[in-house]
Amino acid sequence: VQLQASGGGVVPTGGCLRLSCAASGLTFSGFHMGWFRQVPGKEREFVARISRLESSTVYADSVRGRFTISRDDAKSTVNLQMNSLKPEDTAIYYCAADESPYRASNVDHVHYWGQGTQVTVSS
Repeated sequence: VQLQASGGGVVPTGGCLRLSCAASGLTFSGFHMGWFRQVPGKEREFVARISRLESSTVYADSVRGRFTISRDDAKSTVNLQMNSLKPEDTAIYYCAADESPYRASNVDHVHYWGQGTQVTVSS
């Protein structure tokens, strides 16, 4: 299984970025997909999750209303649209996949991780 994240970069406060994660080696439509982030020296934290089938979504309080997670099963990709970015959103962002919605939202139990992509929001 490979999860390839892309789309990170440097943006000013209030700017936007769109992260994408391309999955291979798994039946994408059968997996719940999540995004997490980590600041060096801190624990990795949950950002958002989108379920398989009905594509219901869950967000961390810190990003709700600003970030939108979506998926394209035909392309085996999951996206994270990030608007109104703040300096505290600066982190390495990771995509994740799991067959369980609980594990796809839980940093200690995720089955598959992608490599990270750096997001930096300048103040």
